[in-house]
Amino acid sequence: MNFNYAGRITGLIAFVMGCWMSFPAQAVVREYWIAAEKTAWNYAPSGRNLIKPEAGLGVWGETPAYTKYRYIGYTDGSYAKPLAQPAWMGILGPQLRAVVGDTLRVHFLNKTDRPLSMHPHGMLYDKNSEGADGGGAGASVPPGKSHTYTWIADKDAGPGPADPSSIVWLYHSHVMEEEEPNLGLIGTIVITRKGMARSGSDPAPRDVDQEFTALYMIFNEEEGKESGMKHTINGRIFGNLDGYETRLGKRVRWHVVALGNETDNHTVHWHGQTVLDHGRRTDVVEVLPASMTSVDMVPRSPGNWLFHCHVDDHMMAGMSTRWRVLP
Repeated sequence: MNFNYAGRITGLIAFVMGCWMSFPAQAVVREYWIAAEKTAWNYAPSGRNLIKPEAGLGVWGETPAYTKYRYIGYTDGSYAKPLAQPAWMGILGPQLRAVVGDTLRVHFLNKTDRPLSMHPHGMLYDKNSEGADGGGAGASVPPGKSHTYTWIADKDAGPGPADPSSIVWLYHSHVMEEEEPNLGLIGTIVITRKGMARSGSDPAPRDVDQEFTALYMIFNEEEGKESGMKHTINGRIFGNLDGYETRLGKRVRWHVVALGNETDNHTVHWHGQTVLDHGRRTDVVEVLPASMTSVDMVPRSPGNWLFHCHVDDHMMAGMSTRWRVLP
C-alpha cells in the first residue's frame, strides 16, 4: 500500500511538472528610449571622393551639409546620455532587437519643431502603437511631447522557414510619410528566431559573428536639383561611410534595406565575395523602396573591397563605399 501511495505521489508530481512546462515562458520586454532631434548632417565629411579621388565630388559636393532630423537613442528616460553607435550606421537611428515572443517598449520623445512618429514594419501592434494613419495616440506626437509604443515580435514578425536566423524590418516616421524618411527619420529592427539568441540579455543570433546594416537611399535635398540628389549608403556618399570591417572566416550577416522614391531601385553589389540570399548564391541583391532582406557571407579573401549600387547613374553619383576584410 505504501508503494501504491508513493506511486500516486510521483505521478501527481509528474503531472504538475508537465502542466508547468506547458505554460509559455514569461515574455521578455525590451525597452528603448529614442528621441527625434534636429541635427546637422554632412554627406561627405572628409570633403573628398574616397573611391576615385581624381574625379572629385562633382556637383554632389557643392553643398555636402544640411539640417536633418534623426532618431537618437538614449540609455534611459532622462534622455541625458546618448547611446554610442558604430560608424557604419551613419544616419540610421538605433537598431532595435528582439527575439520572437518578446515585446518592444519604445519610449519616443519628439524634441523637434514638427509632429513626428515611429511606425514599424512587421511588428504586431494596436492602433495606438501603429505610429501612422492618424487614428491612434502614437500617430502624431507633437513637438515636446512623448509616446510609448508597444510592439510585439510574434511569430509572423520573426524569420520564416526559408529565412536566416535573424531578419530586418524598417521603422520610420509616418505623419508626413512622403517627407520624413527623406529628413533622415529611419531605423531598423532585427528579430531573431526563438532559440537562436546568444543569451537572454543579448538577442543577437548566435550563429553569426557580425551583423551589418546598409540603407540604400537617394536623399532629395534641393527639390530635385541634381546637386541635391545625394545617392547614399547610410547617409554617406563617395566612400565616406566608414567601419564595415571584418576578418577572413567570420560569419557575417548583412541586413540590406531601401526607402525613397521611384529612383530608389538598387542593385547592391559586394566585390570580392558572394552571399547566400535565401538559398541563392549571388553577389548582387536587388532592393526597391521599403524593401528589406538579410543575406549571409563568410569572407574568403582579404582586401579593401567596393560595396556599391550597380545602377550606373547611382555609381556615378556616389552610391559606393568599401568593406574591409582583414587576414
